[in-house]
Amino acid sequence: MQIIDPRSGKPLTADTGNADAAAPDANQTAVRPEDVIIELNAGNIQQVLEASMKVPVLLGCYSPSNASSSTLLAVLDKLVVEYAGAFLLGKLDIEANPEIGGQLGVQSVPDVKLISQGGLVDGFQGALPEKEVREWLNRYFPAPGEAPPTPEEQAEEALKAGDTAAAREIYQTLMGQYPEHYAYQVAFARVLLAEGQGNEARDVLDNLPPEERDAAPARGVRASIEFSEQALSAEEITALGDRTDSEAQYQRALRQVADGHYDEGLEALLALMKQDRAYNDDAARKTLLQVFDALGADHPLTVAYRRKLFAMLY
Repeated sequence: MQIIDPRSGKPLTADTGNADAAAPDANQTAVRPEDVIIELNAGNIQQVLEASMKVPVLLGCYSPSNASSSTLLAVLDKLVVEYAGAFLLGKLDIEANPEIGGQLGVQSVPDVKLISQGGLVDGFQGALPEKEVREWLNRYFPAPGEAPPTPEEQAEEALKAGDTAAAREIYQTLMGQYPEHYAYQVAFARVLLAEGQGNEARDVLDNLPPEERDAAPARGVRASIEFSEQALSAEEITALGDRTDSEAQYQRALRQVADGHYDEGLEALLALMKQDRAYNDDAARKTLLQVFDALGADHPLTVAYRRKLFAMLY
């Protein structure tokens, strides 16, 4: 089997001393899947590993009977073309080639190994979501110039645009593909809250494992649920009109926090605290502390506004 460098169109060889071997052409980006994806077996794996002397090889070890393998391979198939020849993808069926899997130290699938210059560079196990696979690849390869948005980015854009139905559909798909990637369940709870389904959102959070349920992202959504239950509706906020009294200021700030506009809400609470510290038994300061707890101690807004609060108090 002849392996072609998809960037130069010339054969790859293991002869590193071959002065005539052409350097990859960085401007050549149009590749076909068959140019960069190779099904591995006992007859060709050695040649593919030798090819890593010229171009890195991503070794995707999988099992046809493993659903997570199928999910990850679909992501890798997409990305290897998108990265336009920065690496080759060699796919190895562990069920059909158990001896090779044993030699490579594969204990579970999916298992991904990055091979370069004939040696192991890095690897990961499990079906990582596309966003995380991209982040991992970008440690070693330049990111594609015009990468299409990831599903997570599409969902966030839809949510910002008010298209909660599209965001919900994307996160439901991601939760089905990655049931143990709990960030998607937290994001799904946010979508439910945006649709006014606070109780359903709380149920999603309550069903998370304890360590995820108590982590900052879930606490933030849970706080938004609680703030939403306390805050006036958008219509009631509009009905406040031009009122500038402390109650109106507080209710506007609470609505901003409930809607996830934490920076505006924190700024408004800080301004109210400066103007009327005694309002409703120091409600502005107490709410600030609740938001800090929801965001987590390391969140940039928590750090910034704790500093502002400290400067105001002392």
